[in-house]
Amino acid sequence: MDRLLAIEIFAKVVELGSFSRAAERLNLSASAVSRQVSDLEAHLDVRLMNRTTRRLSLTEAGQSFYEHCVQLLADLEDAEASVRTVATAPKGTLRLTCGVSFGIHYLAPVLADFAAEHPDVVFDLDVSDRAVDLVEEGFDLAVRIGNLGQQGSMVARRLGWTQMVCCAAPTYLEHHGARLEKPSDLAAHEGLCYTNIPLPNVWRFTDADGNVEDVKIATRHRANNGQVLASLAVQGLGVVFSPDFIVAHEIRAGHLVPLLRGFRPPRSPIAAIYPSRRHLSAKVRSIVDYLARRFEREHPWRLDDLVETHDD
Repeated sequence: MDRLLAIEIFAKVVELGSFSRAAERLNLSASAVSRQVSDLEAHLDVRLMNRTTRRLSLTEAGQSFYEHCVQLLADLEDAEASVRTVATAPKGTLRLTCGVSFGIHYLAPVLADFAAEHPDVVFDLDVSDRAVDLVEEGFDLAVRIGNLGQQGSMVARRLGWTQMVCCAAPTYLEHHGARLEKPSDLAAHEGLCYTNIPLPNVWRFTDADGNVEDVKIATRHRANNGQVLASLAVQGLGVVFSPDFIVAHEIRAGHLVPLLRGFRPPRSPIAAIYPSRRHLSAKVRSIVDYLARRFEREHPWRLDDLVETHDD
């Protein structure tokens, strides 16, 4: 027996005072309606209503049960309405994760603008450079940078690109006279290496003819955070190979100088990652669309006028 269906039928019979009228309203046969009520009484082991040829009347147990049924069905309707609202309007807590540098400098301002337009959405943001399992840790969304690889059941929507930039402080270049005209010249310099990748001291460049060259870098200082490496580079401790969103401000301020401008380092996608397109909540759909629009129009980390870049 489908208890919820039986409850709905019982409540409709009581509301309309007739098996036949309830059957007509529910598009069922009168015998089916009668059978459902009888099955419900058998399940409860109590008589809910007295039946005569002329009228129906509730027993004391039936009256009490009917009042509970009315409340139950009303609560169910409210719950369904609430879910439909969430599915169509951005609402609720949005758990998302992003790398530290991009999250602080570029994602946070966009989230603030989104929150101003959608006050019913609350952000729970994890800013970390660690690998995050969205499903295991209960995240709605991640903004990730780099080779996306196999995402399994995850959906990836590209928001933009980031370009690697080789650069150093003017003070470093003044104190290290070795010329930097081609990637192999980096062998005479000290590199600042990012350790959250498989080969931190191998830097890749592509020349104007498309030839790829991997250069192994001598390094003394390492870190697992790009912002730290950029700060060390500004202090003159070495050459850094960093995404443009980390070093763009320092380059435009003159604190770092882009090097090997005739060679193109790799670029990587910036993407929104979320578990599934099926039954996607309005809050996730809205923030992904918003991020895509904003980063399509605005990419203040880009250094197209200062370094060699790829075409989108």
